[in-house]
Formats: sequence, C-alpha cells, structure tokens
Amino acid sequence: MAERRPRLDQPQEQHSPWIRRPKGMNREAFGVLSEKFARFMGTPQFIIWMTVFVAAWLIWNTWGPERLQFDPRDLNYTLLTLILSLQASYAAPLILLAQNRQADRDRVALEQDRSRDERNLADTEFLTREVASLRLAMRDAATRDFLRSELRDLLEDLVSEVDQREAKAARKAKRKAKAKAKAKAAAKAQARQAAARAATKPGDIPSAPQ
Repeated sequence: MAERRPRLDQPQEQHSPWIRRPKGMNREAFGVLSEKFARFMGTPQFIIWMTVFVAAWLIWNTWGPERLQFDPRDLNYTLLTLILSLQASYAAPLILLAQNRQADRDRVALEQDRSRDERNLADTEFLTREVASLRLAMRDAATRDFLRSELRDLLEDLVSEVDQREAKAARKAKRKAKAKAKAKAAAKAQARQAAARAATKPGDIPSAPQ
C-alpha cells in the first residue's frame, strides 16, 4: 500500500498515549461528514424539519391517547429534552471540527496567495528592469529617424560634391576655350604682322617693264 502523505489543509494530529483512534476510522471521511452535518444544520430545511419534529412530538404527547404517549407531559417531556441535549452536545464539536478544517484551508490558501503575490512581485520587478535596460539600449541604437537623417545628409553631401565637380569642370573647359581663343587671336595677329613686314621690304617691290 502507498504511504499516506499528510494533508496541508488539516492540522497535525495530537497523538495521546491513552486515547487511540480506531483502526477502521478514516479521519478524512469523518471530517467531510462533520462538514456536511454542519452545513445541513445551517440550512432552512433543517430548521423546518426540526420544528415539525418537535411540534409533532409535543402534540402527540400532549393531546394524544394517554396509553399511546411515550413521553407524557406529566414527566415534562424528559425524552425530548434528552434527545435535544444529545443533539446539541454532538452538534457543537462537529461544528467546531468543520470550522477548524475551514480555518486550516483558509490558512493554506492565504499562504499560497502570499507566495503567489511574492512571485508576481518578483516577476514585475524583473520585467521592469528588463524594460529599463531595453530603453537604455534603444538610446544607443540607431532609430529609423536617425538613419533617415543620416542618409539625407549623406545624399546632400554627394549632390553638393557632384555639383562642385561639375562646376570645376565647367570652369576648366571655359579656361581651355579662352586659351584656345587667345592662341588663335595671337596666331592671327602674328600672321598679320608677318604679312605687313613682308609688304614693307624694298627688295620685294617688283620692277617696271622696259
């Protein structure tokens, strides 16, 4: 047989050396039975049936046939008083046992709730630290707007550099064109000067025919 483990919702049993529990008695079944009895005693059905029982008992033993009365009025309803006293004497311990079991269950539930709240608090603190670390990491990471601004600046730099190169090439082409024009003008001027010098030499004047 498997070894029985102690239940958390029950108090520890106080073993007395002179009082022994019967071997065939199941403590859990007895506790459940006591709780059912305590719940039944707190219902309207129990009060109604108890009232009907007591009223029928009193009516029968008061106005019923005297030879059939088993608890006559002359004896002050001794048997009824004994029955009610026994009921009260057994009901009080059973109700106390049910209350103790409920108190133990409430204590275990409270401990579980406390441990669950502690775990939830620890998880919340861990998530808070993780979120804070992510925020710090996101500050150092490149965001979408930052990348867009950097790419825009880089594109503007490339466009300005291309414009500068084109402007420089245009100025160089203009200088080359001016230099060619100056060279052509200088060549033409030299040609005119050479022609003028050739025209002014005396030996080059042709003689008249005889």
